Amino acid sequence: MSWRYLMVLLVLTATVGASKWGDQRRPDRLAHPLSTIPNRFGEWREAYEPRFSEDVEGKLAATEYLSRVYRNGKSDLGLLISYYAEQKAGETMHSPQACLPGAGWEAWDYGSAYVPVGNQRFKVNRYGVQKAGQRQQVLYWYQSKGRIIASEYEGKVLLVWDSLTGSNTGGALVRLTLADSPSAVDEEVGIASQLISEVWRCLGPGSRTAEQGDARQ
Repeated sequence: MSWRYLMVLLVLTATVGASKWGDQRRPDRLAHPLSTIPNRFGEWREAYEPRFSEDVEGKLAATEYLSRVYRNGKSDLGLLISYYAEQKAGETMHSPQACLPGAGWEAWDYGSAYVPVGNQRFKVNRYGVQKAGQRQQVLYWYQSKGRIIASEYEGKVLLVWDSLTGSNTGGALVRLTLADSPSAVDEEVGIASQLISEVWRCLGPGSRTAEQGDARQ
């Protein structure tokens, strides 16, 4: 049997087991609301906080979310943090790879970026999308108290593991969006470098610090 088949079998088996223990998990509440995320990162300052419609909020199904636009000159950078106090198998965070195409954005490039935090580097997703002649660079990652994960598949496996071991399954999806330019990804990486620590502050006790981070080279 191939390793892929074994991995799928393992996830399915663990998911069944996790569902039996689901009622024993407790929601993992934020230590600080997402609204306490700084409204300025270097030259980028908060411009406004757009709210989603009730329909979009229902589909997002987040315990709490922060939608904010930062501005630097004529450039706007979008930030979305959606936090889930308790995730269940089959009810995990919505990947931008699914949400953005659903909103009409088409992928034209996909890769990774590395974000320095303290003496560590964290691998995050880099996603180039386009619509109606506009191109954007998107950085996103999944963040919990103990981890920063780029891979959706790895995130699902670890979620099942947390469920089986009785660990809290709270976590956040963090997404940055900026119009494509030669410096766009570098600008986003600079903000992400500060943002990761701020999200950990909101997650509260038990979060890894920059020095304790799970670096992924």
